[in-house]
Parts: sequence; C-alpha cells; structure tokens
Amino acid sequence: MAPRFPLTDITALDLGAGVVEQVPGALRLDRSAACAPHVIADIDRGALPFRGGSFALVGAFDVIEHAADLVALMEEIHRVLRPGGVLRLTTPHFSSANAYTDPTHRRALGLRSFLYFVDGHPLAYYSRARFRLRTRTLVFKGRLLGRLLARLARRWPALYEDRLAWIFPAWFMYVELEAVK
Repeated sequence: MAPRFPLTDITALDLGAGVVEQVPGALRLDRSAACAPHVIADIDRGALPFRGGSFALVGAFDVIEHAADLVALMEEIHRVLRPGGVLRLTTPHFSSANAYTDPTHRRALGLRSFLYFVDGHPLAYYSRARFRLRTRTLVFKGRLLGRLLARLARRWPALYEDRLAWIFPAWFMYVELEAVK
C-alpha cells in the first residue's frame, strides 16, 4: 500500500510539477527535491501517494512522455481523480522535434493515443481506466499558418496524422480527459 498524503481542501494535483507553477493552488508533486515540490515521489515507482478520489483536477504538463509505463500512470491518475474529475495534459506531438530531442522522453504520442482509455475503442481492454474525451488539440508554431493547421487537424485528425504531420509538424498537443467511474 502506498503512503497517503493528508489532504485538507486541496482539490488539484500538479503531477511532475517542475519549477513552473502550472496549476495555481495545486499540490505539487515531482521526483526532484530541487523543484521544491510539496510531495517528492517518482511516477515510475508504483502508486501515487494519495487516496482514491482525492482530486477534482490533475495537471500533467510535459510529464507523461517521461513515464516508464504510461498505462499504469493513466490508471493511477484515474484512481486519484474524483468521478468526473479532469486530467489536463500537454505532451510533444510525435511530429515535433521536441518529442525526440530530450533524452529522458520515453515515447512520442499522437492525438489518438489517449483514445485507448475511452469506451468504445477496440483496444480499450488494455486498461481499466476509463475517461471521456473532453478536448484534444494540436498547437503549431506560427500565427496564421499555425491557426489554419490547428483547425485542419481538429477537423480531420486522422488525415493530419497519417498524411500531413511530417510536412507540417505540430509543436505539442493539449488533451483534457474526464474520469468515468
């Protein structure tokens, strides 16, 4: 059993917090004490040190690509979220050079990667965690061309990822998932 951190009225968790406050007022978790987090824990070392249903919001900004076992991490995030709680995450898109530049990145992900945790996906049986997709969007560099490409990718994500991603690479993606319990 994982140690449990006592929570009072904190309803948000900033997972892999780093040095930038991404989720104001959140409990900040990181594996490095140098970041001065509230909780020092490694996402690759088993269960998150919180009771199930502790949080209404989990922020995971530029952290999931570092996880050794993404499915296990998604299941832990699902466990600590309340019913209807929201996971907000960013990660480099697979077409971004950022996905491959950092030697600590373990995987590159696409818009369809998180559908494996949504009911109805043919491979959803790989995880017990269930989420409802609230939003997913790609962010591109450049103002006008970036907005046009984001609109195209939002409307036709498979076309973008299958045919256009290597011609017009995205910078990163933003995904919101709602815990279904």
